Amino acid sequence: MKRIFSLLSLLIIFALAACGGGSNSGDSNEGTSENNSENTEETIVVGASSVPHSEILEEAKPLLEEEGIILEIEPYEDYVFPNDDLASGDLDANYFQHIPYLENTIEDTGYDLDYIDGIHVEPMGVYSQSITSIDEIPEGTEVILSNSVAEHGRILTLFEQNGLITLDEDVKKSAATLEDIVENPKELEFSADVLPEILPEIYLSEEDALVVINTNYALGADLNPLEDALFIEGSESEYVNVIAVRSEDTENEALQTLVDVLQSEEIQNFILEKYEGAVVPVGGNN
Repeated sequence: MKRIFSLLSLLIIFALAACGGGSNSGDSNEGTSENNSENTEETIVVGASSVPHSEILEEAKPLLEEEGIILEIEPYEDYVFPNDDLASGDLDANYFQHIPYLENTIEDTGYDLDYIDGIHVEPMGVYSQSITSIDEIPEGTEVILSNSVAEHGRILTLFEQNGLITLDEDVKKSAATLEDIVENPKELEFSADVLPEILPEIYLSEEDALVVINTNYALGADLNPLEDALFIEGSESEYVNVIAVRSEDTENEALQTLVDVLQSEEIQNFILEKYEGAVVPVGGNN
């Protein structure tokens, strides 16, 4: 009986020792967890069109990693879903649009979006297979532009600056529509019913037309805007591409760091060298 009691006592002691060992192990794991937490890098997901936005973001990745930020790039080929996904929370930010387009989207959808700052300008260009100078544009030439109403004021202003049309002086230039053309001496026929991403294909198939293509799609189609465009916006364009965010995130530290990196001398020099003036950096050191 005494032997049984002694054996039971030993078993109880071993069990208590094992529990104590488990507790110490837990304390050790807790310390390891705390250390891992201190070293955790923050991840941000940014939606971007492929050229040039995604390429610029790829260049910024290692600089962001130095700041403890992991950048995930979500590619888009359209102008609608990036704002839908930003508003729904699927993205932390997007980088594909200029300020008037963002403002128009907010007005149309009611999305609570804003932007932190501008990164670059992509000059809008007008292209033609057969027409080689503005003076040679025949009367009645078709002008094909995208169905993005937010771009129309910008495009029409470009045509006015090159002496091809006159807009109603009482209308804000960026908000101008086709109905605001008051003089059209060459009787240009404006057609605005196609998606912006297929404009390069139309340029290749419509030899006698004028096709208005934004630089990101022109670059994606291996066009050189500075060499291939019949006429193009200057670097003073107000249509700055921005880092758009939900309004609640305009002061988000990681997203502020993203903007700082994109406006850094290293990234802005990359933009100048890679795109040779077809994409113009703004802000930062420029």
